[in-house]
Amino acid sequence: MSTAALHQVQMKPKEYKSEVPVVWCPGCGHFGILNSIYRALSELGIDPTKMMSISGIGCSSRTPYFIKSYKMHTLHGRAGAVATGAQIARPDLAVMVTGGDGDGFSIGGGHMPHMARKNVDMTYVLYDNGIYGLTKGQYSPTSRPELKAYTTPYGGPDQPMDPMLYMLTYGATYVAQAFAGKPKVCADLIKGAIEHKGFAYVNIFSQCTSFNHIDTVEFYRDLMEEIPAGHDVADLGAAMELARRPHGKAPMGLLYQVKKPTLVDQLEAIVKKVGGHPDYDLSKIVDISRP
Repeated sequence: MSTAALHQVQMKPKEYKSEVPVVWCPGCGHFGILNSIYRALSELGIDPTKMMSISGIGCSSRTPYFIKSYKMHTLHGRAGAVATGAQIARPDLAVMVTGGDGDGFSIGGGHMPHMARKNVDMTYVLYDNGIYGLTKGQYSPTSRPELKAYTTPYGGPDQPMDPMLYMLTYGATYVAQAFAGKPKVCADLIKGAIEHKGFAYVNIFSQCTSFNHIDTVEFYRDLMEEIPAGHDVADLGAAMELARRPHGKAPMGLLYQVKKPTLVDQLEAIVKKVGGHPDYDLSKIVDISRP
């Protein structure tokens, strides 16, 4: 969303830390992502009282506990649906969802295309570690077949899905990717996502040192490649070609960004179209449904 609409404050990154201790495993990539979020919030001057942090279930879904903001720790895979409702009810807030590959693309997979195509004005940061870590290591939608996990002791039978191609296909208006070992890159992309008006998706590879022993820091460092200078972020075809990894490298940076009406814009247009009848005043409808 436009940060000009928020009450901006001057806070250092460490001042966005809540009093709740971070409890991830030593060496987990999620630390780097969390610090990148702190940095992005600080650089934008986001007022914690003007932010809603929402998650589902999983290691990464603990993130809202560690950030000073309003927060909701919801059901497995349902963070996106809750966040959509929160954004419609309070379009004046910065809404951020944080979650993992299993929460987002398996249990919550039914919600992802609709957030993208509706262009809900929110930031979705996906911590992609290719494993279910909280439940001690099960194969996830982004696991590679070579991964021997608790449920796949001989390796997996499936090819991993590609979140980048998925989000580009379904119409996300801001699509970016990075690696947790590049905190400045992560912070810059998250910052851009928060400033973007519309559905902003940031996919961040994050090593799981406890249960995924093939997607290591070294693996991700070798996998990632910066997006070529001169890439046109408004060219959907070029973004999809990069996402397909034609040379075997995963693109790092902003792949795609365009401006389109958000879900709230579309709803307001309907209200205007029908002549502003009180029955179609969305704000009044929402007010009626408040507890």
